[in-house]
Amino acid sequence: MDNISNGLGFGASSSDPKAAVMNQIRQEAAMTNARQLIEKVNEHCFEKCVPKPGSSLSSGETTCFTQCMEKYMAAWNTVSRQYINRIQQEQGRSAGGGGLF
Repeated sequence: MDNISNGLGFGASSSDPKAAVMNQIRQEAAMTNARQLIEKVNEHCFEKCVPKPGSSLSSGETTCFTQCMEKYMAAWNTVSRQYINRIQQEQGRSAGGGGLF
């Protein structure tokens, strides 16, 4: 997560109040996204792996749930990395004067 945080500018320390506010907003957005991810993983994997909820999960349900979560997280990490790469590329283009605005 450090690479993602640094890629989004979370790690930058600055005495600039505007930069500090922007970093705070980025961190809060990242936390919201992480909460939403966990909720979606739980919802999706629970529906898929636990057809009849009971007082405990069977070993098959536990295995299914674990594998489902791992796949979901791996996919999310891939998408996140690509998203960050794209943002960085676009920032590089706009910093180089190649932007439309």
